[in-house]
Amino acid sequence: MSGINDFAFRIGTVNGTGSASANGLLMQAIFRMGIPVSGKNLFPSNIQGLPTWYEIRVSGDGWIARPSDVDLVVALNPATYAKDVAAVRTGGYLLYDSSWPLDAALARDDVHVLGVPFGALCTEAFTGDRERTLLRNIAYAGALSALLDIDTAVLDALVKERYGKKPKLLDANAKALALGAEYARTQYGCPLPFHLEPMDATRDHVLLDGNTAAGLGALYAGATVGAWYPITPSTSLMEAFTEFCARWRVDPATKQKRYCILQAEDELSAAGMVVGAGWAGARAFTCTAGPGISLMQEFIGLAYYAEIPGVFFDVQRAGPSTGMPTRTQQADLFSLAYASHGDTKHIVLFPASPEECFTMAAAAFDLAERYQTPVFVASDLDIGMNDWMCRRFTWDDAYRPDRGKVLGKAELDRIAKFARYRDVDGDGIAARTLPGVDPRGAYFTRGSGHDANAAYTEDSAEYREVVDRLARKIAGAADTAPQPVIDAVPNGSDGEPAVGVVSLGGCDGAVREATATLRALGVAVDYLRVRAFPFAASVREFLESHPRLFVVEQNRDAQLRSLLAIETGVARDRMTAVLDYGGLPLTARVVVDAVLSGLGTRDSGLGSPLAASPESRVPSPAPRVPTVV
Repeated sequence: MSGINDFAFRIGTVNGTGSASANGLLMQAIFRMGIPVSGKNLFPSNIQGLPTWYEIRVSGDGWIARPSDVDLVVALNPATYAKDVAAVRTGGYLLYDSSWPLDAALARDDVHVLGVPFGALCTEAFTGDRERTLLRNIAYAGALSALLDIDTAVLDALVKERYGKKPKLLDANAKALALGAEYARTQYGCPLPFHLEPMDATRDHVLLDGNTAAGLGALYAGATVGAWYPITPSTSLMEAFTEFCARWRVDPATKQKRYCILQAEDELSAAGMVVGAGWAGARAFTCTAGPGISLMQEFIGLAYYAEIPGVFFDVQRAGPSTGMPTRTQQADLFSLAYASHGDTKHIVLFPASPEECFTMAAAAFDLAERYQTPVFVASDLDIGMNDWMCRRFTWDDAYRPDRGKVLGKAELDRIAKFARYRDVDGDGIAARTLPGVDPRGAYFTRGSGHDANAAYTEDSAEYREVVDRLARKIAGAADTAPQPVIDAVPNGSDGEPAVGVVSLGGCDGAVREATATLRALGVAVDYLRVRAFPFAASVREFLESHPRLFVVEQNRDAQLRSLLAIETGVARDRMTAVLDYGGLPLTARVVVDAVLSGLGTRDSGLGSPLAASPESRVPSPAPRVPTVV
């Protein structure tokens, strides 16, 4: 069994019943006790009525990946009792609403069953069906406070913060907490063998989702134009930016808004607005998901060829088509790297946390203007919509936006003739002007064939000159975009090179935990996390120096592995793909098992046979079939 400050629990409810407030209350309470904690909201794409789960992992060591095992399941949805019972690890606990009987056929001899009549307690204590339904969630939070030894003073303070201005709601929630806690204490031994003890590990940290962090990063970077069309899971990014602008982008003296946020009629229009604003000199962006990126392709191609800056946040979700809108994935890598038709290649950044969503948002705007091109920030649903514990953000007040090569009147005075697409410095980046600055800087912006002077052409040599320069320009970004993070160890005692593991984005937490586990098992592992495309030279060096390579990603077709092979020349067959694409956040066990299996080891020592069929793995709300190719 797990021990103190090292366990995970899952709450199974029905979407639309108000459980999110209770789950957030539990997360915040544990965090305020100074204990590292992470939460994963596994919710359906309809508004209400379908099953939803919330997983909370407590890790005194600070591991943040989705848990490989669940010690306690709170089962409040009879429709998913079978899955919930099956999900409890051997020796774990099932807490269910005993107002309704648990089918004897679901009984497990290796699981402790705790029944609390949450429904009956709330029916007796409160009036109104809606009130009883909502407060049933607070009652289970109260029971968990007793079972897990959550500090009641912290819980009380949180409830007062939330409902202090509404006395009736405050009293009702406090009463529901007490009902659940009292029943658990009187009927069961509290706390459970695994429970909480206060720590001091969350000082200078916050709980924050990646979309909010990205919106804040866009604000700090100087963005003033946001154009968008709502789509899960990116909508909250623009909502956060809107709130930040309403507070910080309004002139205190005149009350004039110094920002423009436009909800377009579709994603293509939103992309066009970003391109238009970027051409005019504003820092502009949009946020979307995979289907939106597909619709934006035409304007993305225009911006690439006409060399207009703009930032595109892609909060990835499971596809194809509509796919699973509320499930996470990393399946847009090809779409972003080579977006649009013809020979195009783009700068793509891969944040792995809300903190990097913040810093890479600022970096994206600088890169977009420096290289005069669209820049993509490839987040995902797990990062974007779940709350993560991260360090408090810092900001250098000396920061000034990198506007790139923008010629004003003074610069135009010093040159004989302005040629919009001529590479004067040899770095592939031509100088631009902004409209209305000076007639000598005027030019015709074309999405059709053009030469170095921006004049129309279909001459083969003139066309090649421009597109070859574009290729050099984008290649240069490999040195200035965020560099890979490499965690290397010395060679093993037998002198053999370490195993190389490569991953990106939201996989990072699970891969870092897996790396530590593998090292503890005696496997020498070097880990490289890709943070940008085009790939830095160090990525190729890492691949070439490791005979055994594993590439971990969350898509079916091993897109990262293919990109690495295409761009570095390292043979695709040298890289073993570890793929997990069922739509749920990655666990460390998937990575450990895949690496050990690839190395010919039969058992990870984690209680999960490597050769197990998908059916024999720990059940989850949706199938998880890790694939090794």
